[in-house]
Amino acid sequence: MLQLENLKKSFRLPEGQRLAVLDVPSLFIGAGEQVVLMGESGGGKTTLLHCIAGIMQADSGSIRLDNIELTRLSEAGRDRVRASKLGYVFQTFNLLAGFTALENVRLGMTFGNGKHDIARAHDLLNRVGLGDRLHHKPSAMSVGQQQRVAVARALANRPRLLLADEPTANIDPTNQQKIIDLLRDVCTEENVAMLMVTHSPTVAEQFSRVERLESINVAWRESAPI
Repeated sequence: MLQLENLKKSFRLPEGQRLAVLDVPSLFIGAGEQVVLMGESGGGKTTLLHCIAGIMQADSGSIRLDNIELTRLSEAGRDRVRASKLGYVFQTFNLLAGFTALENVRLGMTFGNGKHDIARAHDLLNRVGLGDRLHHKPSAMSVGQQQRVAVARALANRPRLLLADEPTANIDPTNQQKIIDLLRDVCTEENVAMLMVTHSPTVAEQFSRVERLESINVAWRESAPI
């Protein structure tokens, strides 16, 4: 489903030299498999998700999603794949401020297949506990409520792969578990693969496969202090 091979990404420092952030020889996630990714802050977890999503271009290597080699696509091609096959829960939500919760989820559908499944949008927002906030704009919602809208939007298009970057970081414990349950239930029901970044051992222990970036990332091991 998702296969990474020899994926490398570096950034140029102000002094001119390049800092290696990612060097992942291999990572495979099967269809419907749910994987948690943990690691040190600043270790490259978000960068890895951005490369997989095509938001950021890797320096070299292969990213194959559903038998599509993403690294060979144009920016427009990557955008189409992201809209049709990927769901992404961002740390910063990325909701559109001028639109309601329901409209944000429906707009997510537009970017994918163009079809507005209103019943699904209502159902997802109800399942994240926002049935009474359908017509509220982000400015009228708490940080945790905005995150729950972002989760519903990421699932709206029935993606093949869900990337979730700390999806429970800004949510109270009760709703945190509801979000985890929702993500796991929908991914299981619809055979969606998921790669979730978290710092929470409580979240991680609910999943059968947990990867540490330090273990799969050669760049981190080579730069880590002895």
